[in-house]
Amino acid sequence: MNEPASQSNPKNRGEQPPFDERVQPHPGHEAAMRTKPDFGEHTYEGSARLSGRVALVTGADSGIGRAVALAYAREGADVAITYLDEREDAEETKRVVETAGRKAILISADLADPKACARIVEETVKAFGRIDILVNNAAFQGKAVERFEQIDEARIERAFRVNIMAMFHIVRNALPHMKEGSVIINTASIQAYQPSGPILDYAATKGAIVTFTKGLAQETIKRGIRANVVAPGPVWTPLIAQSFQQEKIESFGKDSPMGRPAQPAELAPAFVFLASNESSYINGEVLGVTGGKPLA
Repeated sequence: MNEPASQSNPKNRGEQPPFDERVQPHPGHEAAMRTKPDFGEHTYEGSARLSGRVALVTGADSGIGRAVALAYAREGADVAITYLDEREDAEETKRVVETAGRKAILISADLADPKACARIVEETVKAFGRIDILVNNAAFQGKAVERFEQIDEARIERAFRVNIMAMFHIVRNALPHMKEGSVIINTASIQAYQPSGPILDYAATKGAIVTFTKGLAQETIKRGIRANVVAPGPVWTPLIAQSFQQEKIESFGKDSPMGRPAQPAELAPAFVFLASNESSYINGEVLGVTGGKPLA
């Protein structure tokens, strides 16, 4: 007799390494991946925990962002989906949100530009009237390098502009449109706690996100707005295909205590929890979804 899914071994869920996957140029496209990430289309079941709310999710074209957008829609929220230029991926996210019976808009924007950060807020408010949930998830991660000196000035600047400076700009523009009870959720990484030299620029921004959110939470709670962080461990997304060499991609996540990377669908419940009233006393915290890798 087969065990119910709730009692199955979590190590056996989803795809296992080695992965038959190709290296992609930046930005990675989910549509081009051979081993498709599981974003929850066939498994996530909502329960109206976010009914009637409006969410702005950056980097929602694929990976974690797509899984979050889908989960939010199935929990009853309308979703603004931002992406860089991965239109095909973004259209797929829009499709699953609308299939869930919610409204979705697509906004193409390079978040390295402060004006683009302001524009995504403006377009969200124009379409939906307000922002109840802001998820700062978009990130730039360059190719893993062999030597520190290969992380050049342009790459460092882009990583910080997209990954952390954009959060300052987006939050600053969004707060006037967020009321009491709204939430901000930022995506960091286990890289904030266990930084890797080959992607040290990315890791440094993730550390900054943790500090940013902890400080932000102290100020926004005065307005009745909570701010928290989700810190994923290894997750199977297009970011992996565009950031590492073939050998690393094929074995990605194998060194995790789970023996595999997370699927984006396994991250979405953390974002739902932090957006819902169930987490009403959680503020300025880091929720790790790392498969057992310690955050500290």
